[in-house]
Amino acid sequence: MDYAIVKTGGKQYRVSPGDVLDVELLTAEEGTTTELPEVLAVSRDGQVRFGAPIVAGARVIAEVQSHYKDRKVIVYKYKAKTRYRRKRGHRQNYTRILIQGIETGG
Repeated sequence: MDYAIVKTGGKQYRVSPGDVLDVELLTAEEGTTTELPEVLAVSRDGQVRFGAPIVAGARVIAEVQSHYKDRKVIVYKYKAKTRYRRKRGHRQNYTRILIQGIETGG
């Protein structure tokens, strides 16, 4: 099984061709292909190559399927006996991508 470990949005993901993945917002348009150049490790035919910190020449090709916002997270700060209350909400933007292929670069 061929797979790669990629880093995007400050997180690391294990991906294989055909995987659908939700990552933090990418700047690519819907329906276009993009590449994830920060490949930390690649496994091909049972051989694993690790980068230091990235594998030279390796990249992951992905198709952008959609952009969406996640559900709202409520952040509430409260201090007792001081009349201090703060309520704030946050909705994170995500991009859904389809992994099309892994190029090892050699």
